Amino acid sequence: MPDQHYDIIVIGSGPGGASLAHRLAPSGLKILILERGDWLKRAAANWDPRQVFIDNLYQAPETWYDKTGKAFHPGLHYFVGGNSKMYGAALFRLRERDFEEVRHADGISPGWPLKYDVFEPYYDEAEQLFHVHGAAGEDPTEPRRSAPYAYPPVAHEPRMQELSDTFSRHGLHPFHMPLGILLDERDGQVLRRSPCIRCGAFDGYPCLTNGKADAEVICIDPMLESHANVTLLTNAFAERLDTDASGRTVTAVQVERNGAKETWSADLVVVACGALSSALLLLRSANDRHPRGLANGSDQLGRNYVRHNQSVLMAITRAPNDTVFQKTVGVSDYYFGADDFEYPLGLIQMTGKSHPDTIRGEALPSWLEWLPDKPFEYLARHSLDFWLSSEDLPRPENRIRYDNGRVVVEQTDNNLEGHRRLRSKLESLLGPMDAHPYMLERNYYLGKDIPIGGTAHQAGTARFGEDPATSVLDLDCRAHELDNLYVTDASFFPSIGAVNPTLTIVANALRVADRIAERLK
Repeated sequence: MPDQHYDIIVIGSGPGGASLAHRLAPSGLKILILERGDWLKRAAANWDPRQVFIDNLYQAPETWYDKTGKAFHPGLHYFVGGNSKMYGAALFRLRERDFEEVRHADGISPGWPLKYDVFEPYYDEAEQLFHVHGAAGEDPTEPRRSAPYAYPPVAHEPRMQELSDTFSRHGLHPFHMPLGILLDERDGQVLRRSPCIRCGAFDGYPCLTNGKADAEVICIDPMLESHANVTLLTNAFAERLDTDASGRTVTAVQVERNGAKETWSADLVVVACGALSSALLLLRSANDRHPRGLANGSDQLGRNYVRHNQSVLMAITRAPNDTVFQKTVGVSDYYFGADDFEYPLGLIQMTGKSHPDTIRGEALPSWLEWLPDKPFEYLARHSLDFWLSSEDLPRPENRIRYDNGRVVVEQTDNNLEGHRRLRSKLESLLGPMDAHPYMLERNYYLGKDIPIGGTAHQAGTARFGEDPATSVLDLDCRAHELDNLYVTDASFFPSIGAVNPTLTIVANALRVADRIAERLK
């Protein structure tokens, strides 16, 4: 067994933990990364829609409970690279206004204690690190940038170009989606040595060719290859954090690895398990000095959970849609409101193309009586598939907690009017899209237990702020109550906006890594 004391222990190898470790690795500091899962094996099953979405082959075998006591299975993935192994790699910056107080139909989205200007240079670096392909200036709500995208946008296939043109003719401003992808193409044709081959198994699948810019491919693999000072332990579940008698310093990480108990220690500990699992770790670590959970003197730990109001919708076009890589078009015109609604609606983006096996078994509404004898194949070939995200507002009562050893997620939906209107805006364009006048709601991307099981965009369970009475972390994402404990996943978010959170997680992890490097000089 290696030396059990390190300069830094990072718990979690997803984007927040891996990006921070990658940033600090060249310093020579001894870094230990603990990952509760194993390496995700490259296999034919990676591209099997039935095994991925229906059988949930890669989903963690966890059972949690909602506030009524009903069991559900959260959409979590325990692998090196964390949930990014399965994500769609849509890497957006939060809008500048997202960092300010924003009024919604159901209330206020709180402002951030640090504003966009602090994060902007780190967004640049995060986009370069994660190979974000995009086109600056197309997105009408895109925040100001100090540099263009380092990589060109992913080309539209013909049907996606037609859809983009349709949106433009009806007064919208479609843009190329910013995607973290290891793609080399010319004029829409994939070059011979490109890791990404523009297949249909990108969004929601583990990538068989390592063409998706996930945290393992971008950070973990190159870091372990180049830096002997970094150690990764897999199948290492962090059970709890111990502190000294004062409660001010984390002195040990208690780990269960391959059935054995181990104790590891470090000068600094960084928790990056994902917003839900990080809160659970700190709650499990309660002691006499922290009776409500580690760093929970404010009673805000686990609270203010946000995860977006989301829908995956399928339009059925009269003509076939033979697009393979569909996730290239986004629309943000309604992000902050519309002519007939003064409050934010949200973001429309394309998602992965439907497959017959992912449609099979979902209840088909009665209005589909016009379908042929093989409805699943027909629906898949004629589908246009959309992901809609709107902001849900942080509420203290929306939380994750333990109840007699059981994990309980208390979630009450809020701020849904904007989301309903966003869906109506999309439905109003079905005619111009040459689609049938109804949209089919899909569950497979978000999980069978919607909304409670949809954890893809989890955030907000340990918000950062200047006041220890109302926040868990300080502005450097260090726990107010502990001198050597940091959190670098989306737990720190005071609000979530309506864009995918991963790029902000990475940018903030790079920022916190710089603060840690300054501290340890």
